[in-house]
Amino acid sequence: MFDSLTDKIREAEDASEAPARRWLRYVGILMVSMLAFGALYAGILFLE
Repeated sequence: MFDSLTDKIREAEDASEAPARRWLRYVGILMVSMLAFGALYAGILFLE
């Protein structure tokens, strides 16, 4: 009779964006994270 909150959230996420766009966002987040950690690593190396 009533849908659970999880089901409603899942339906909203599925309808809101295409899978290709979701993958593009995940790849972008991964690249920015790698760049940030790379910059931190380089900064540590330059301090030594």
